[in-house]
Amino acid sequence: MPSPELVAALYPWLLPLHITLVTLSVSLFAARGLGVLAGQAWPMRDWARGLAPVIDSLLLLAGGTLWWLLQLNPTQQHWLLAKLVLLIVYIVLGTLALKRAPTRGARAACYVAALAVVGFMVGIALAHHPLGWFAP
Repeated sequence: MPSPELVAALYPWLLPLHITLVTLSVSLFAARGLGVLAGQAWPMRDWARGLAPVIDSLLLLAGGTLWWLLQLNPTQQHWLLAKLVLLIVYIVLGTLALKRAPTRGARAACYVAALAVVGFMVGIALAHHPLGWFAP
């Protein structure tokens, strides 16, 4: 268990870092998704495809550190479990949107759905409630 001093020292910069990395990750996905839907080549170039795992790895490290620092447990904090389940849904939809869906229409639907899932995850994170924006 981390000491209160360690929590006080790390949390003020770790949470904004986590939020910044989420913003970068989703922004890159949104831009790449629009590029794919527009038929552009750049979203699938090595630099664009390689940047996402770097950002997402840093995001995973920051999120995991926050879990440890705050001693969060998804089986006890149901809002966190909801976010994790939706993260998997977002990853699947994002993969379909960028390359796996068979048609442009299916890619567009998956793209919109992935962004909607992210929006719901933001609501969950802000409300600390599994219903997110719809919490009582």
